[in-house]
Amino acid sequence: MAVTINISIGRLAERTGLSVSAIRYYETQGLLYVERSSGGQRRFLRSDIRRLSFVLIAQQVGFTIEQIRNQLETLPDNRTPNKKDWSRMSRGFQTLLDEKINSLTEMRERLDGCIGCGCLSLAKCNLYNPKDRAYTKGSGPRYLFGDKPEEDAS
Repeated sequence: MAVTINISIGRLAERTGLSVSAIRYYETQGLLYVERSSGGQRRFLRSDIRRLSFVLIAQQVGFTIEQIRNQLETLPDNRTPNKKDWSRMSRGFQTLLDEKINSLTEMRERLDGCIGCGCLSLAKCNLYNPKDRAYTKGSGPRYLFGDKPEEDAS
C-alpha cells in the first residue's frame, strides 16, 4: 500500500513560490482539493506542487481559471496531470493559443484602420462603417472583436 505524504499549506507555498492566500484562492476556485488534519489544518499532497505548477504555466500562457479548471476536471479522481494527460491537455491549449495568436495578429493589422466603434468621427468611418452598421453587431470595437465589415448588410 502506497503511503501518501501530506504537506502543510506553508510548505506548499514555499515549494511553489505562491503566497498562502493564493493557494487558498486556488482551492476556492476548485483547482486544489485539500484534506484537513485532525486539528483542522489544511494538508496537501506533494503532487499538488506539480498541479499548481500546471496552473501557473496555464495562467502565464493566458488561460482563465475557468479554462484551467475545465482541463483539470477531465482528470480522474482530481489527480495531478501526468505526461500522457499533459500531452492531451497541451493539444487543447495549442488550439486555444492558435486562436489567440490569430486574433492578436488580426488586431495588430487593423489597429490603424477602422475598428467598427461607431464613432463616425473620421472620414474613413463613412466608408468602413456607413450608418454605424457595426453597432448592429453589439457595442464596442466590433471589427477588432472579429466582426467583418463585409458581413454587414447594406
